[in-house]
Amino acid sequence: MKNIWRMIVVTGLVLQTGNSLTGLSAAEPSSKKTQEASPASQVPAEEIGSLRNARVAIPMPDKKIELTFFAGPISEAERAELLRLAPNVRIVSGLTPAAALARAEEAHGIDSRYASPEFLARAKNLVWVQAMYAGVERLVAVEPLAKNDAIVLTNFRGVHGPAIADHAMAMLLSLTRNLPSYTAPDARRRPSGNAATSRPIALDGRTMLVVGIGGIGTEIAQRGHGFGMRVIGTRRSTTPGPDFIERVGQPQDLLAMLPEADVVAIAVPLTAETENLFNAEAFAAMKPGSYLINIARGKIVNTDALIEALNSGKLAGACLDVTDPEPLPADHPLRSFPNVIITPHVAGVSEVTVQRGTVMLRENMRRFGAGEPLLNVVDKQVGY
Repeated sequence: MKNIWRMIVVTGLVLQTGNSLTGLSAAEPSSKKTQEASPASQVPAEEIGSLRNARVAIPMPDKKIELTFFAGPISEAERAELLRLAPNVRIVSGLTPAAALARAEEAHGIDSRYASPEFLARAKNLVWVQAMYAGVERLVAVEPLAKNDAIVLTNFRGVHGPAIADHAMAMLLSLTRNLPSYTAPDARRRPSGNAATSRPIALDGRTMLVVGIGGIGTEIAQRGHGFGMRVIGTRRSTTPGPDFIERVGQPQDLLAMLPEADVVAIAVPLTAETENLFNAEAFAAMKPGSYLINIARGKIVNTDALIEALNSGKLAGACLDVTDPEPLPADHPLRSFPNVIITPHVAGVSEVTVQRGTVMLRENMRRFGAGEPLLNVVDKQVGY
């Protein structure tokens, strides 16, 4: 009970700051008083983002250079706030792709929605591309961006973590507590304790393996720990994990760690190294009766191998916010399993994500205008 209360308290600290440029919809705070009442509104962007690989996009002399940033649709209030934070940055918002292409040479920074090969070829002054999401596999495949060291690419690493971790646990609990069997259209006609329904299990005392202890993976691990689970994980770096993760291995340790886990949560980015990571060999190594959660990218899991693991009974269930293919066709075999929960890549959608994205973008805009190192700089060679 103590662990669960700690989890509720920690995860309740969410940012309460205005609208955002992320493209996700969100309700405005009901009042200024409500906004100011939240202690989380004081959380700085540095606690959301990362200074790893931090880099200046354009040096700024004492007399600041006038810069231009192409943004998506924003409110006038948000434009005013960005101008206050970076008075030397002109915000051009809401351009169509064609209009942006025609004005490409004006841009020093852009929302990644404009980062087409054609735009990048014309944008001779471009030094910064801000992705409004964490996964950047599409962007690092764009050659004019990937091979141009003069352009700094930043992402929203850490922004989506709380919402995605909540979603992962919601899907997992739906399966471990057999909620679909109670909410199905014919549930009222079923006798209590129907033998066809698997027995609910508790998470307390079970082991969760988080594959990818990054921003999102850490949030999932924290929630697993809050439910009384033993948490282990993998990450590419040798950086120690937080105290609530018992052991952190490296990617080459994955197959040896899989047999320990009752729940495996995938939170790695999609790269050449992680594509098809969960193949037949990985599923064979998993503990019988375990659960798989994938909130990362569909191509990390081999769909045919996943279906075989479900058919054989090796897996007790799967929680999938992402699939391969995506979107998943209505008649796809994965949809026929009662122990598979599929959502259409919506795990990150929440008002908290919008608020955290706003905080991140505002801080990076301030840093851009001041000539300071940007947060969440992507290593374009590694892919994250």
